[in-house]
Amino acid sequence: MDRRTLRRVTLGASAGLFVEFFDYGIYGFFASTIALVFFPADDPAAALMLTFAIFGLTFFIRPLGGVVCGFMGDRIGRQRTLVFIMALITVSTAMIGLLPSYAAIGIAAPILLLLLRLVQGFATGGESAGAMSFVAEYAPTGERGRLVAWAQMASYLSLFAATMMGTIIAETLSSDDLEAWGWRIPFLLALPLGLVGFYIRNKLDDTPKFRELRKTNTRAGNPLREALASKRHRRAVLFAITIPMLNGAGYYILFTYMPTFLNRTLHFTVGQGLMVTSISLVAVMVAIPLAGRLSDRIGRRPTMIGSSVLVGGLALPCYGLMTHGSVPLAALGAALLALAYAGHTGIIHTVLAELFPTRVRYTAYSLGYNVGTAIFGGAAPLIVTYLIGVSGNPSVPAYYVLFCAVATGIAVWLTRETAHEALVDD
Repeated sequence: MDRRTLRRVTLGASAGLFVEFFDYGIYGFFASTIALVFFPADDPAAALMLTFAIFGLTFFIRPLGGVVCGFMGDRIGRQRTLVFIMALITVSTAMIGLLPSYAAIGIAAPILLLLLRLVQGFATGGESAGAMSFVAEYAPTGERGRLVAWAQMASYLSLFAATMMGTIIAETLSSDDLEAWGWRIPFLLALPLGLVGFYIRNKLDDTPKFRELRKTNTRAGNPLREALASKRHRRAVLFAITIPMLNGAGYYILFTYMPTFLNRTLHFTVGQGLMVTSISLVAVMVAIPLAGRLSDRIGRRPTMIGSSVLVGGLALPCYGLMTHGSVPLAALGAALLALAYAGHTGIIHTVLAELFPTRVRYTAYSLGYNVGTAIFGGAAPLIVTYLIGVSGNPSVPAYYVLFCAVATGIAVWLTRETAHEALVDD
């Protein structure tokens, strides 16, 4: 495969991931403001819980979106499905920026917010598995880790962009202006960003792997039934649920939830919380391509197990640094965790793509990954917020990350090495 094509494929996959995670980042970063806009102001704690409840609920529709989009991807093609997903994510994200507030239309405001977030969740259910499979099916053996890592970095680049924008908005606008209209700006930006992504994806050809299945008429008749009927595939789906546990906890606790945790629990300013998160995002973005290259050389298993051990060992000490109330110490703790976590998140999608054959890859990958992310990732901010409120212990996020690191390490230990093998078709 020529390098120009590989760059275009990676860019096309990255475009949708950027828009998807830009929305998740903005929603998490402005959760406190969104709570004031869409819920009654007389109980801020309850409003924040409901805001994160909506955030968490959207993850439980992701498996449905994953199965539907996966079925489409395994039957009609990856490229056409990813174009459809791009349109859904773009429109639903931009419409959130246009929603009236609770003060304007009452209970209809949070209901509309929930409905749009459900549409986003449905589309997102097919995005990650489809985009990462797209890159993996183009990538030569021996380079999959590196190329998929670049696509994965797009999700963190979007979080970084969202954080920078959030920091600028939070530091330049008054609280009243932020609540009145400032929080809407990033959501509305999804429209031009999505149009660019739509254009890029629409110009791509489908993957060589899928084109070969279509040419030989060997596509799965019912990818979901075929995936669940095979003992080998069912075992792989179980791994697709458990191996990403650390990825979900890391992404949504270490990054998306971090500004709210620093602001509401540790009493940093909004700007300080976003600054600490930005530093950790820079750290993880620097390390992700290195993790991808490392996994191509020494293997997926040692890279991911090493990351799980490091994250598990650093979770409590690093969160301890954050509780001192010092921005430099909080940034140090967050950056160390991000560097350790990069060895997992940098190659998680390569590992998942290698678990399944081309015939059912999109469907089975989407199903397992989205079930695991819904349980251990999307619900994490709500669970952690509740447990901190009940226990009064600010170290709850560290224990949650530690638990997921241990579980992921065990799951990876039980898998076989796939770094130096070609993707299978059946």
